[in-house]
Amino acid sequence: MNHLPYTAIVNFAERLHDRMLHHNTRLCLGLDPRLEWHNNIADLEQHTLDVLEACADLVACVKPQVAFYEAMGIAGLQLLERVCATARSMGLPIILDAKRGDIASTAEAYAKAWLAGQHVGSALTVSPYLGFDSLEPFLKVATDNAGAIFVLARTSNAGSSDLQLLETKNGSVAGVVADHLELLSGGAYGSIGAVVGATHAAELGEWRKRMPNVLLLLPGLGAQGAQAADLAPAFDQQGLGAIASASRGIQYASRDGYQMTAARAAAQMLRDQLNLAIQQ
Repeated sequence: MNHLPYTAIVNFAERLHDRMLHHNTRLCLGLDPRLEWHNNIADLEQHTLDVLEACADLVACVKPQVAFYEAMGIAGLQLLERVCATARSMGLPIILDAKRGDIASTAEAYAKAWLAGQHVGSALTVSPYLGFDSLEPFLKVATDNAGAIFVLARTSNAGSSDLQLLETKNGSVAGVVADHLELLSGGAYGSIGAVVGATHAAELGEWRKRMPNVLLLLPGLGAQGAQAADLAPAFDQQGLGAIASASRGIQYASRDGYQMTAARAAAQMLRDQLNLAIQQ
């Protein structure tokens, strides 16, 4: 497949789409290391880096879940730095799943920490529920660093409807968020993304129509029950504009002596299922 010369890539969306085309994949590798499933942190680190290496050519990007690293304290954050450094060396865009959200200078500090600091990722998940002004510091730092923000809109958990589907005078809360993100996009893919759960398969086509210029991050593939065959409506006519994320179903596809073989096989299966769904 054709892909852009590196010097022509000017924003996060172009970088992500280039990798999707070059490697023919719409899959995002989630890395959620569980210390309790390993002998020690050194064993966990080797496992995580081995999974990353085994699956790198099958995925469009990588999504470390920051909470699992924070839970291990300083050693966990140091591990996160090494995971991100390894991913960068492989040319993988990094979406840090930290779901940060705050206002003014505090939001700016979070943004600098996760998009321009030691733990730097290419993109960051962000909560909009302090108001749309709370997104501005994150978006500025992301844009300045050719990165992106993925804003929680319609999340994959069962309880998401408690707030996200509440009706306002302008439609559901999730719809209001979606409309604002499309406005922020400026009419083209770039630094704006939305988190839309793959578990809401019946809604994906409507969210794609509502946000035609917003990148969609689709968590919930695999262990949470979402099926690759149902996700085609989230993608645009070129098969771009969205990525489906699987974490435990790949990283811990097996916990016996064939972990890397199982992880790669799981990633390849999901990649192929997504591609088939889009082709059909």
